[in-house]
Amino acid sequence: MSRPAALALLLCLTGPTRAEEIFVSNERDNTVSVIDGDSLEVLRTFPVGRRPRGLTFSQDGQALYVCASDSDAVQVIDPDTGEVRHNLPSGEDPEQFALAPDGRTLFIANEENATTTVVDAQSRKVLAQIDVGIEPEGVAVSPDGRTAVTTSETTNMVHWIDTKSLAAVDATPVGQRPRFAAFTADGARLWASSEIGGTVSVIDVATRQVMRTIEFAVKGIAADRIQPVGIQLSKDGRHAFVALGPSDRVAVVDTATYAVESYILVGRRVWQLALNAAGTRLFATNGVSGDVTVIDAATFKPIKTVKVGRFPWGAAARPMTPAQAPDGRAAGAVP
Repeated sequence: MSRPAALALLLCLTGPTRAEEIFVSNERDNTVSVIDGDSLEVLRTFPVGRRPRGLTFSQDGQALYVCASDSDAVQVIDPDTGEVRHNLPSGEDPEQFALAPDGRTLFIANEENATTTVVDAQSRKVLAQIDVGIEPEGVAVSPDGRTAVTTSETTNMVHWIDTKSLAAVDATPVGQRPRFAAFTADGARLWASSEIGGTVSVIDVATRQVMRTIEFAVKGIAADRIQPVGIQLSKDGRHAFVALGPSDRVAVVDTATYAVESYILVGRRVWQLALNAAGTRLFATNGVSGDVTVIDAATFKPIKTVKVGRFPWGAAARPMTPAQAPDGRAAGAVP
């Protein structure tokens, strides 16, 4: 086969290149908006189920999962066309979820019935419904896939789930109304936000004990308006970004000292955060102002405000394979 013919065949097999995309759920409009990661413009907006909140991607970026809370479904959507392929049996009022490292097991928090539903996304079968605390919301799975956690807003606990037995095995008390949880890349620590408590708990995973409680204070902002929700850990592990709700700020925390380095002014009522694949830009969803603040993750400076739908809530960066990335390798990959 000639070299030009071989190149053409390779392009057909690997698919076209594309820019990175950030997907944002618009809770009030029942839509998802797609932001171009380079131009920072909205490329398209498509309808989904009622009250979309949490969203994540399959590992190859070819399927978008959306928690349609008021539709009592996790929808599986073609991210290119916005077409709903099918719904997964999610349990009542799914709000947040996490995809295990195996690429097929979803752990879904069901706020109305105090359970975590575990679903095989490929077979579309419910594997288990696990009793946890009242009003579960935040969900995370450890990098090694052995442990899942669910936070319960009313019980004020982090519930630990063994992913092999699919049973709750322990619970850790945290601050009032925990909303979000994130494991560090090495799986040694779990960060959990407490919205009404106004704090973030850093938990030692080995002992399941709180090792540090981080508090926040923004000059000129009343303490009851500082309400931590979404958390994103930087790609190099040196910083944690924390969305502080109606304070309209994102806190930057040094993960070594737990000191707050900066408070970044964003839009009104910041909910969730997402990093692009390279970890260079942070996207903050601002519910009340209906926009997304794009932040330089190195300088902690806002770059641009992108108008999306009404009450944007969740955000997720679409994974890219090396063939899809503009430079021929996955965004953020080490050359």
